[in-house]
Amino acid sequence: MRNRALRRVGWAANSEPEAVLSKQALISIVDDDQSFRDSMRRLLKSLGYPVAVFPSAGEFLASPKLAATACLVADVHMPAITGIELYKQLIETGHAIPTILVTAYPDDSVQERMLTLGVKCYLSKPLEEAHLISCLRSVFARSKAP
Repeated sequence: MRNRALRRVGWAANSEPEAVLSKQALISIVDDDQSFRDSMRRLLKSLGYPVAVFPSAGEFLASPKLAATACLVADVHMPAITGIELYKQLIETGHAIPTILVTAYPDDSVQERMLTLGVKCYLSKPLEEAHLISCLRSVFARSKAP
C-alpha cells in the first residue's frame, strides 16, 4: 500500500481474521485525515464490513448512521470535537458504541485514562492491521456475549 496510514501484517494460513468477525456490523470511521479514512475504508471493506466514513465528529453525530454503528474508530486529535470528546459525548447521550481510538501522537497517560473509561482499544498510527483486527475481534466478541 502506498499510503502509510496502515501497515499490513502477514497472517498464518489458519488465522483468517475476517472469519471470526461479524460481517453485518457497521463500522464508522471518524478522522479528519482523508487518506486515513480512505485506507481504513478499503481495508475494512476488503474484510467484508459495511463502512461509513466521516471527516468530523460533528458530521458523525448528525448522521443517521450513528444509530446503526456497531463499532466506532475515531482519531484522538481532530479539530472542534476530538475523538476523546466524541467518546464521552456518546456515553453521556446513551450511545455506548464500542470505540477504538487512534492517534499519531500516543500518550501513555491518555491511553490509560481512556481504557479506564471504557474505550476498547487505543492504537498508534500508522496502524498495524493485525492490531486493528485483534481490537475488532474483541469488540464483536464482547457484543455477542450474553
